[in-house]
Amino acid sequence: MSHSVALNFADGKTFFISVNNDELLLDAAFRQGITLPLDCREGVCATCQGQCESGNYTQDYVDEEALTERDLAERKILACQTRVQSNAAFYFDHDSSFCNAGETLQLETKVTQVELVSETTAIIHVDASQHTQKIDYLPGQYARLKIPGANDWRSYSFANLPNEGNQLQFLIRLLPQGLMSDYLRDRAKVGDTILLEAPLGSFYLREVEKEKPLVFVAGGTGLSAFLGMLDQIVKQPQIPPVHLYYGVNKEQDLCEQERLKAYSAKIPHFEYHPVIGQPSNDWTGKKGFIHEHLDQSQLSESAFDMYLCGPPPMIDAVKNWLADHQIDNGRVYSEKFIQSHSSR
Repeated sequence: MSHSVALNFADGKTFFISVNNDELLLDAAFRQGITLPLDCREGVCATCQGQCESGNYTQDYVDEEALTERDLAERKILACQTRVQSNAAFYFDHDSSFCNAGETLQLETKVTQVELVSETTAIIHVDASQHTQKIDYLPGQYARLKIPGANDWRSYSFANLPNEGNQLQFLIRLLPQGLMSDYLRDRAKVGDTILLEAPLGSFYLREVEKEKPLVFVAGGTGLSAFLGMLDQIVKQPQIPPVHLYYGVNKEQDLCEQERLKAYSAKIPHFEYHPVIGQPSNDWTGKKGFIHEHLDQSQLSESAFDMYLCGPPPMIDAVKNWLADHQIDNGRVYSEKFIQSHSSR
């Protein structure tokens, strides 16, 4: 039996390796060409320190001067002593180049569908089945897509889970002027070839705990990352309460509404809160900014994990709201979208 393990690095690159049952994580990485830094191999020097962000594991021996009790409680590990017991993800606070991890996957995909949801939002579906092995990535991560007819790349979060057929989906913000936006509006057609690089990014779903609520805050096409996360959550044996806040400018910008409604039947305590910044007179739901609708009493009463994905002003507004209300009992992960080569 073997486990699929993601190794994430500070430069945003992720590499998947196979770890055999009862094999040390360090040995498995070395066997597959990823030379994680090490000195002693005896659980003493902490050179191979990382952190388990999802999955189960045991450690053979860890010296108390290498990792403290608090470190162990925070799921920090020594790769030379770690035996993985399930599919898992580990983070290492150094660039992948330090361990000769090589390059991320690049492959050709074919456009199968383009949905122009509104003037500002599109959904693109691509077929990567020419790649015979399943493309692995963590829910919330992104891929770089090379714009057909240009030498430029843009980055977009996966909107679905990895699957055997390698059918991929991305939500894309349409700008008034932009290389990818112009391509999707004016000339995209089924069968177009798009070069893809993946997986990338340090924004992904961490360990899910049944008693710890998840608060997802999506701005615009930032929803894309959460769709994959929600697909993963419904597969969990123990599902926590999930609160999704989804902010867009106008009602017609809302994406995947039927899919979001379907999560209510699969996640026992799922709350969905669409928030419209510039609503029409017919809109009777939440209006304005997302942080104006966060539940202070709910967030203050117990620990939670919050994930923020969207434009920088939205991310900053939510973080400032948490600070202003002195809410510090939650872990906050964020991904800001920038209108440049990394805009999603």
